[in-house]
Amino acid sequence: MAASTSAGGFRVPAAGPGAESPGSGDLPEGEQPAPPGDLRSVLVTSVLSLEPLDLDLFRGRHYWVPVTRRLFGGQIVGQALVAAAKAVSEDVHAHSLHCYFVRAGDPTVPVLYQVERTRTGKSFSVRSVKAIQHGKPILICQASFQQTQESPVQHQFTMPPVPPPEELLTQEELIQKYLQDPNLVEKYRLGLNKILAQEVPVEIKPVNPPEIFCQLSQEPKQLFWVRARGYIGECDMKLHCCVAAYISDYAFLGTALLPHRQHPVKFMVSLDHSMWFHAPFRADHWMLYECESPWAGGCRGLVHGRLWRRDGVLAVTCAQEGVIRVKQSPAESKL
Repeated sequence: MAASTSAGGFRVPAAGPGAESPGSGDLPEGEQPAPPGDLRSVLVTSVLSLEPLDLDLFRGRHYWVPVTRRLFGGQIVGQALVAAAKAVSEDVHAHSLHCYFVRAGDPTVPVLYQVERTRTGKSFSVRSVKAIQHGKPILICQASFQQTQESPVQHQFTMPPVPPPEELLTQEELIQKYLQDPNLVEKYRLGLNKILAQEVPVEIKPVNPPEIFCQLSQEPKQLFWVRARGYIGECDMKLHCCVAAYISDYAFLGTALLPHRQHPVKFMVSLDHSMWFHAPFRADHWMLYECESPWAGGCRGLVHGRLWRRDGVLAVTCAQEGVIRVKQSPAESKL
């Protein structure tokens, strides 16, 4: 298979005229090979493309900025893991990362990523990364890499039974369905059109989409199929981990709000983000994202997530805590 060095410094299969596509027999059920000339996923060519400035110093730019006009946390986590992965040998794989968001990101300027080679051992290596804007860190990340090691000690949870992605509507199709309602309130119509106008580089298919305008309390759990838009292909597993880091932050913290939909949100941001990578996967293939929130309180919410391959293998586990502030109803008068 033809190969080229992608943005981000990972070795990836070439895409475009003349490049080979993986055989359909090598793909999971329902996945299609990339046709000749198919566009590489923008997550590889743009979002996770870091510009080297010096030894262990990189610059990242922005592709998609949420309507909040703050930098998307998944982008910073994904780019930080790219920077860390550039400072290790090719024969190790990412097995975990732990990040703290310490300042809001500025979408008007690039982000600098400074890597410290904290430890290089025989089995495990640790790299520390600071994401910097205006001379101050906005994120602190530690990523750990491991040599492949076999062990008889193995187990995992069981993937929940859900319909396959081919039987479900995408988030965009669901929004179009809502927009066809002639009785839709205008402010909701404007908000939905804003969501449609965003070029989010992630495809999502909710399994049980909540009624978007319902304020009834719901269980703090959600399931949706996710994958990167575009084609990535077989390549260094560390690149797929970086893409998964980007994907994992999308709609994650919102799980903690499902039991509290009667409260309008004033402010919601991530405080930290952790990931553990368990098994090889393709971030451009459909994976089931199982999210749940075991606790919320003190203006904080905690969420856990599991990314499942279609064959039932647990690929990634995630955890995040965030600040959640809502508009509280004025206390009723006791007079």
